[in-house]
Amino acid sequence: MALIDPRRGDMVAALGETTAGSTLPKLRDAILDSPEGRRILKDRPRINSNTLDIQKLQALPDGTFGREYIRWLEVCNVTPDSREPVHYIGDPELAYIMQRYRETHDFYHALFALRVSALPELALKAFEFSNLGFPMTALALGASIKMKAAHRERLWREFVPWGIQCGGSGSCFMTVYWEERWEQDVREIKEELGVWDPPAGVSIRLA
Repeated sequence: MALIDPRRGDMVAALGETTAGSTLPKLRDAILDSPEGRRILKDRPRINSNTLDIQKLQALPDGTFGREYIRWLEVCNVTPDSREPVHYIGDPELAYIMQRYRETHDFYHALFALRVSALPELALKAFEFSNLGFPMTALALGASIKMKAAHRERLWREFVPWGIQCGGSGSCFMTVYWEERWEQDVREIKEELGVWDPPAGVSIRLA
């Protein structure tokens, strides 16, 4: 069901957990290899409406990561409370890493200003597979079979190559303490992480 309908968040979450395999230990190693990542595992921050100071982020200047994240939430009508809890991972630290991935997924959307429709979502899944290695993110690309032919052709011709190249060359996003970067310019963040915007046509920004 998750492969056919990626809008079923509960099924996507279950698929992600049951197929994570050796990916989570590898991500833990990458996180522990980074000073920023080690702070994440020490602090174990959570992302939801209780932990975020929405008014403070709204007051930040345009172009800062915090303001652009709030803009993305508003434009896409998304809440930070929409992520499923982890159910099928026994190791508490690995379970947190999976939860952290889910809760920061929307930060990736905001960084690249990606909409939440099928084409940008699958483009981001290609990026996540290359950057993080979760099998579920590659399997999710099977949902492209339900796309209109023109959108599916563009996904595989333009957006999957972007995701694989950009994700593979960029720093591991799980090592980024996003909450420490609210006031940083998104252009600086992308330059620092070695990533760049996807092809045109999937952004929340006006042309």
